[in-house]
Amino acid sequence: MTTRRHFLAGSVAAAASLAVSRTAGAGVKSFLTRGGPALLVMGGTIYTGAVNRPKVEAVLVLGGRVAYAGSLAGARSQVQLLESAAGSAFRTLDLAGATAFPGFVDAHAHFVGIGLRELTLNLEGTASIAELKTRLAQFAREQPNGPITGRGWIETHWPEKRFPTRADVDAVVKDRPVYLERADGHAGVANSAALALGGVSAATADPNGGQVLRGADGKPTGMLIDRAQNLVTARLPQPDTTMKREALRRANRLYLQRGWTGLHNMSAAAEDVVLATALAAEGEVKLRSEHYLDPAGADEVLARGPYADATGRVRVRGLKLYADGALGSRGAALLAPYQDAAKSSGLLQMAKDEAQRWMKRAQQVNAQVAMHAIGDRGNRLVLDWYQELLAGDGTSQAKAAGAARRWRIEHAQVISPQDIPRFAQLGVIASMQPSHAIGDLYFAGARLGDLRLKGAYAWRSLLDAGATICAGSDAPVEKGDPLIEFYAAVYRHSLEGFAGPSWGLDQVVTRAQALRMLTWAPAYACGREQELGSLELGKRADLSVFSKDLMTVPPAEILQAKAVMTVVDGEVVFGG
Repeated sequence: MTTRRHFLAGSVAAAASLAVSRTAGAGVKSFLTRGGPALLVMGGTIYTGAVNRPKVEAVLVLGGRVAYAGSLAGARSQVQLLESAAGSAFRTLDLAGATAFPGFVDAHAHFVGIGLRELTLNLEGTASIAELKTRLAQFAREQPNGPITGRGWIETHWPEKRFPTRADVDAVVKDRPVYLERADGHAGVANSAALALGGVSAATADPNGGQVLRGADGKPTGMLIDRAQNLVTARLPQPDTTMKREALRRANRLYLQRGWTGLHNMSAAAEDVVLATALAAEGEVKLRSEHYLDPAGADEVLARGPYADATGRVRVRGLKLYADGALGSRGAALLAPYQDAAKSSGLLQMAKDEAQRWMKRAQQVNAQVAMHAIGDRGNRLVLDWYQELLAGDGTSQAKAAGAARRWRIEHAQVISPQDIPRFAQLGVIASMQPSHAIGDLYFAGARLGDLRLKGAYAWRSLLDAGATICAGSDAPVEKGDPLIEFYAAVYRHSLEGFAGPSWGLDQVVTRAQALRMLTWAPAYACGREQELGSLELGKRADLSVFSKDLMTVPPAEILQAKAVMTVVDGEVVFGG
């Protein structure tokens, strides 16, 4: 990719503005006085995300907004007019054959968690209990003092065919507390020292919404499910402000390097928003972030409603609540028992009365509600609760109320087929993570059985029913790579190219739909589709540029692409 600069002399005169307006109407003229970045993007394929003009040769950016999208000749004519009129540097970005898209946005991620994954024991990709022990031993040697925390393991591919136990961890580190979270964040394994720190013993009762797994002897195995994790994690040292600031810096850098222009930060702590705001003001965080607060820190948003910081990069949208747990750890609430655990149908994390108290408070200040629901019972309950508050009768009145509120269900992984149309009927957004499917489908059949799989990760069925799906990654649960999410949505095969007979390949989406799920839909899901989500006149100039054309290459080549440039508000924040 090459870069050229044009330096313009003089000031913007009324005559020049008139000349521009005669050529391009109000389009370019309205941006001449904005100041800020002035860019001509050309030299590669550019997808706009606009229905009426999906692909163009060039995009002109003035003042951080799209001032022109069309032919290269048309763009150059505007540049000539600007060269004779404007008084600031004008930069031409030659894509050198790369492909540009509207900015990709991760519609469900955990901002601080992404950075903390880089600062603690990262167990992503661990292939066995034996490898988990090896990685833990190495980390313990490098960090010889204090408790050890880590995250990222998932047992579904392991040759041992089981969860890790405290005995596994004790064999490596026994003299200090160790707690290692499963990738989904809904379960973890503690060693004996950590269990003792939390006072967890054979006599410990299961907390509401959680479970302490026990062996045949009744003693804890070390595995803690959902709210049972708090027994130990609440006693471990928490990341301090310095560590969180560094985590946000690292997450910002990593996400920009991968081609994301923004993320929706779920379960945010109030302090995290304060830190993100400070870092944005200092110019250290360029990524757009929309925050959905954990109820424990939501007093401010519930008092004043949604708000933005001075930079416009950090916005608080509403609340993140939990209806149930995760499928992998059998915490997702199901309508019938698990296929592989006949005595369990999952765990509810919130009762109706508590959930609706929070929802009513959000309604009063026009804040959004984003509710985690994975199992078919969890999803049905949330739809029921939303319906009662949005209108009560499920008619067009409810749809209008839902469309205005932009309330969301996070994950929406397993849905009873009869509930699929209700998302569109109620105007509820399905916030889904395509990569979850290509990981979970290795074990989801065992958990659910083939019949229930028909409503699992049902992207095409939801879209066909008229629902809006915004796509994300749930990082650090998943890697947090837009290319993986796009690949999973359009191909529904594992990263190695595998798909089993029950993987529901009829649920893949078109590439145009996948692009919309990762660009326009996240903007819609936070009420910003008029200014973000496509490269159209007047919208903010956010671009994700990749080395390959994701809309045409064979599916496997999607994963071989690289992010080569990321642009936010017309500013090149990575590459270029």
